[in-house]
Amino acid sequence: MTALATPPARIGLVVIQALRRKHCAECRSGPLALLVLEDGVPRCLDCVDLGHLVFLPRGDTALTRRSREESTLSAVVVRFNRRRSRYERQGVLVEEEGLARAEERCLADAEARRRRRARDARRRAAEDVRFTDAFAAEILRLFPGCPAGRAGAIAAHASVRGSGRVGRSAAGRALSEIAVTSAVIASVRHVETSYDQLLMSGVPRHEARRRISGVVEATLRRWREAEEDRPWR
Repeated sequence: MTALATPPARIGLVVIQALRRKHCAECRSGPLALLVLEDGVPRCLDCVDLGHLVFLPRGDTALTRRSREESTLSAVVVRFNRRRSRYERQGVLVEEEGLARAEERCLADAEARRRRRARDARRRAAEDVRFTDAFAAEILRLFPGCPAGRAGAIAAHASVRGSGRVGRSAAGRALSEIAVTSAVIASVRHVETSYDQLLMSGVPRHEARRRISGVVEATLRRWREAEEDRPWR
């Protein structure tokens, strides 16, 4: 019989997900999907009095914790990872009644979690609106000739949460002049010039930028200098 690596004992009762076909050393049943290593040999769950437990896969931390709290007897299920040369948790074995009680507890606070997620979403949305407004205001401060609606559109595009755009960078969140100007340049490049068409026709990016640089610079200069074009004047 091939020896089994010994799982860590510090996590309490441990059940192993078998990687190879093993039979119980006591009752000879098998092959075993789950086994306990006792006295150096594999034994089935029935022979070690764990056969009445049910398997709960890992993934739901709250349900796992509560299932173990509600179960008088439980065990951690592990599987040996050959590549990492270590045992890794796969889930737990718990009493069926304990699992049912844990599921009821999780359902009971599901509504509270839903309301909390909704509050968090509203808070993030309000923060995003304030940040986008501040970004647009900074655009108009640096480029007073930029139409207010266009400044708002540039700010909204640059500051989308999770987009990775310049508005969500550290410099963008700090409303640095470089970041704000970069957002404006990008918008001018795509809207005021033939940049996108050049790219689609196969022109390399650096060459396409060179060709439209004059239009970009002229637009930025006009927006910087056109103080009288501010919509509120």
